[in-house]
Amino acid sequence: MNRSQIEEFIEKYEPDDFKWADPKDFFIGQWVRMKCMYGCPAYGKQGCCPPNTPSIPECERFFKEYSEAVIIKYEVKLDDPKKRHAWTDKRNARLAKLERDVFLAGNHKAFVLFIDPCHFCKECIPERTQCQQAMIARPSPEAFGVDVYGTVRKYGFKLDVRSHYDQIMRRFGILLVE
Repeated sequence: MNRSQIEEFIEKYEPDDFKWADPKDFFIGQWVRMKCMYGCPAYGKQGCCPPNTPSIPECERFFKEYSEAVIIKYEVKLDDPKKRHAWTDKRNARLAKLERDVFLAGNHKAFVLFIDPCHFCKECIPERTQCQQAMIARPSPEAFGVDVYGTVRKYGFKLDVRSHYDQIMRRFGILLVE
């Protein structure tokens, strides 16, 4: 793995910031899954969201298989909350391209977690075997049980709960590499 080459790839997709991290140190919690189940309108309706994702113990094992990760921050201040998905979809598309670049550079275990649920299709078919964008659709960190607030704060990023849409929105994707 060539860190400087990976950093060049990351910069190409214009993040606001990024930091290297140890995925074994990520905070993973069942409570994150409960927030998906009881509070997220995408629950059960998307192929990259719970319950269509691995169990929390499987996710914990998954992260232990990686020695390196990059936490990638994107932020924006939107005047219209309806623009959120268009903004996050563009960043998720960049992250999918980043994963491919890193993979083609010889990092066969490269895997990215999106900043928001996957919305590549107008209508998602929740069954993973029927996914129309299976090559690029990826889960968010939350879908894999990552306590994003605790994890990114551990690495020095600022992240607070937004109480109004006129506040800066910070989203974090994760690139896993070996």
